[in-house]
Amino acid sequence: MEKTDPLRLENQLCFPLYACAREIVKAYRPYLDELGLTYTQYITMMVLWEEEKISVKELGQKLHLDSGTLTPLLKKLEGKGYLTRERSREDERVVMACITDEGRALKQEAAFVPAAMRSKVTSFDRNDAKVLYGLLYQLMEILGEANCEGNKK
Repeated sequence: MEKTDPLRLENQLCFPLYACAREIVKAYRPYLDELGLTYTQYITMMVLWEEEKISVKELGQKLHLDSGTLTPLLKKLEGKGYLTRERSREDERVVMACITDEGRALKQEAAFVPAAMRSKVTSFDRNDAKVLYGLLYQLMEILGEANCEGNKK
């Protein structure tokens, strides 16, 4: 097979992104297991630690998750006592996710996670990390726009 073949795995940008994302989640697992959280639950709590109260729709947009993924996730976090879901007073069609005191306390328990993860990648240059961060967000924006355009057709 030819090196320039567009269907070669090594010619796909998506593959190293996919594999890297899996490795990152695997690296988080031991720390999140201590907290009793999955990676997706962890990033959901990160948004709630920032926002305190957010519509489920906006939460899904921030996390790039659809309602089919988000609803059971929120139900599990609610079952753990970290959040409540309630109808908005302004518009009862809107469901709000609201952090609880237990959810706020979890932030203190999770405070070690970012430093623990940084310690795993000490050989990764900080400037390269910033560049990669910017490029990934740029790619997410481009793909988001392209997907919106595709949905209009």
